[in-house]
Amino acid sequence: MTAYEPPGEPGAGPGPGQGAHPTGYDAVVLAGGAARRLGGTDKPGVRVGGRALLDRVLAACGGARSTVVVAAPRPTARPVTWAREDPPGGGPLAALDAGLRHTTAEHVVVLSADLPFLQEPTVGRLLNALRASGRDGVLLTDPGGRDQPLVAAYRAPRLREELALLADRHGALAGLPLRRLTAELNLTRVSDPVASFDCDTWDDIATARARIREHGNVLDEWISAVKDELGIDLDVDTRGLLDLARDAAHGVARPAAPLTTFLVGYAAARAGGGPEAVAEAARKAAALAVRWAQESTSEAQPPGNGPQSSQGDVAPDATPDTRPDAG
Repeated sequence: MTAYEPPGEPGAGPGPGQGAHPTGYDAVVLAGGAARRLGGTDKPGVRVGGRALLDRVLAACGGARSTVVVAAPRPTARPVTWAREDPPGGGPLAALDAGLRHTTAEHVVVLSADLPFLQEPTVGRLLNALRASGRDGVLLTDPGGRDQPLVAAYRAPRLREELALLADRHGALAGLPLRRLTAELNLTRVSDPVASFDCDTWDDIATARARIREHGNVLDEWISAVKDELGIDLDVDTRGLLDLARDAAHGVARPAAPLTTFLVGYAAARAGGGPEAVAEAARKAAALAVRWAQESTSEAQPPGNGPQSSQGDVAPDATPDTRPDAG
């Protein structure tokens, strides 16, 4: 799911036939750092919650019309465009410049590849604030109030303008700190101590891994990880499926829970997939589980003896038994 594209002209964007979109936003993910505080480990590939940090960030900017990752190409959970700064390892400004050369949208989200808790709603919040503010960019701040310029949304023309000025002033962008750029921009700041959390050390990695296993987070994290692993992009009523599994386990037998949810998924796929198909299949299976449970609790009466049997005992469209051995 990767394709390397060599550097092009600033703002050149997709080539002929690649389907440039007139609206939306683009994303640039910087994933080529040296990770010295992790002992040189391939940080974007470190797994948190079973998913590589880079894939977690790519999921957060999944709404981008074009996503550029500045790093050496690697397998990713979804297709991206690859770019490389010149020279490789030249620092964040050189990497940002290389990534912007493959974008065309007016608004660009700029992210580092080590943000385990960044999610798509936060990206949307940044973009909405940018569009409403009239500023050059909107960035998150961490719990200490420090700017996080690699969790931000910017107006791409202003980034290109300032990067060109810096390159002209210093002869090159390689080696320049990111604050040289942000100091020249008119920025709005948004506090978000969770989404701004980045993984610079092994202690940070351990903290992130522990947090996603907390009771309030583990189920959503697991479902997201499974969908990524299976290549599924589908939002369903998780609570409804859990209720179905509970009813099948209690009303039928414990092993009925996983088998029933599997069959619901299979039926939904045969019906064309999508949240509506899943909901309809789950509704039918849940109703069946209720009817099944009712049979085990109601007292069936022989025909003609006692009160009429309940609706749970006889289906509305029941017909006489016409089997040859019926007696």
